[in-house]
Amino acid sequence: MTSPIFIYTGIIVYLLGMLAVGFYASRKISGTDDFLVAGRRLPLWLCTAALSATFFGGGTILGAGGAAYEKGFLGVIADPFGAALCLFLAGLFYIRIMRRMKLTTVVDFFEIRFGKTAGLLAAIIMLCVYIGWTGSLLVSLGFILHTITGISANTAIIIGTMIVFVYTMAGGMWAVSLTDFFQMIIVIAGLVVITPIVISKVGGFDVLTSTLPEGSFRMTPKDAGTIEWLNYFRAWMVIGLGNIAGQDLLQRSLSAKSEKVAQNSAYLSTIIYLTFGLLPVLIGMAGSILLPGLDNAELVVPKLALEFLPPILATLFISALLAAVMSSADSAILACSSVLGKNLLPYAIKTASDEKVLRWTRLSVPLFAIFSMLVALFVGEVYSLLLDSFSILLVGLFVPLTAGIWWPKANTPAALSAMVLGFISWLAFKFITPGIPSDMIGLGVSIGAMVLITLFTKDKESANPIKDVDGNIIPYADRLGILK
Repeated sequence: MTSPIFIYTGIIVYLLGMLAVGFYASRKISGTDDFLVAGRRLPLWLCTAALSATFFGGGTILGAGGAAYEKGFLGVIADPFGAALCLFLAGLFYIRIMRRMKLTTVVDFFEIRFGKTAGLLAAIIMLCVYIGWTGSLLVSLGFILHTITGISANTAIIIGTMIVFVYTMAGGMWAVSLTDFFQMIIVIAGLVVITPIVISKVGGFDVLTSTLPEGSFRMTPKDAGTIEWLNYFRAWMVIGLGNIAGQDLLQRSLSAKSEKVAQNSAYLSTIIYLTFGLLPVLIGMAGSILLPGLDNAELVVPKLALEFLPPILATLFISALLAAVMSSADSAILACSSVLGKNLLPYAIKTASDEKVLRWTRLSVPLFAIFSMLVALFVGEVYSLLLDSFSILLVGLFVPLTAGIWWPKANTPAALSAMVLGFISWLAFKFITPGIPSDMIGLGVSIGAMVLITLFTKDKESANPIKDVDGNIIPYADRLGILK
């Protein structure tokens, strides 16, 4: 068993390093664009690292590791497979036009394309999503620190929250991008080190595949009924489609120095995430053999690290776990703060200066960190909270965002109806039909509302054109992310 001294020292050095990067990045902040989208200057390597690290969080390493421990590949369709699909589809269908619009937030798109009311609804939905998602990440952080140090999970959640919001508040997107770069190196190194060690403890990959229950590597359900297939498609769609409308993903793309960088970083991130996202899945499956009967399967990855790695490697890997959680938590907190400062503040202060927007955006970082921390303190399970958060994006924002980019006739009444009815039906059917995935119902209602109301009202309510933030109309051309 690894000595706690090595772990404590490694954690302290790592956390101090992240704070140092955050304060270094604060010197690059001279205005709102620098804070929210890094002055739109991220090069390909940094944009790719930031995109990859956004998804590589507690949901992947702890949540997916635990789900694979219990169900094999069918337990992790949403993440990493659905998440990799999301990155690819974002690069192919969404990123180029949104980068061309010079947006700062996803809510900006809804305001430009569908009006202020749609922007306000999108902002409210976005805040609900990211408070829940950040809460799931902080739960992951609590699990990790509780497992390796013995301190209470609640205390660990509070400590982790403070570290993340301090460096995010200091350096904004520059701090998030730079810390994400270093965190991705640590995460990948840790996973590459521990995976072969754990598999060798089982007896090798052949022994692993022969020992696991039959069907552990299946990608589709066998002898499934209608409900099972609905849940299967839900697993693909909830992140694969839902997070396309996520502020955290698109904020990195909007920070890229060009459309080409934004597009290509999404494709590179797809490859990186799918490749290395499978490693915690294999670790979790091996853990079902090495550590059977765990009360909390989501602790399988850190427990294996402490059990089988030598002290230095265990310290590296625990730092990797922390890096994975923090790289997503800082993204989620910055996403919330961006929406508040850029999109909601103008409702309270009509003539807010750039300096005032920057100040309020920074001040909202600890505000949302505290809200998310309170969610984390009352939630004990990572994966379901993660998926429920993205379900809100799927039923509320995905359809009008897609229609707004790809259907010139899509109008404001249809977008508002799709957002409201999709969300209400999702929420209602969670209680009416608990055995059926309500987000699939909500998605269907949202699509139906978008199409039907556009067709019924198109003669009376003309659609707003796509414009950039300066008011210039953008043609419906070159929207597809084709490599050049």
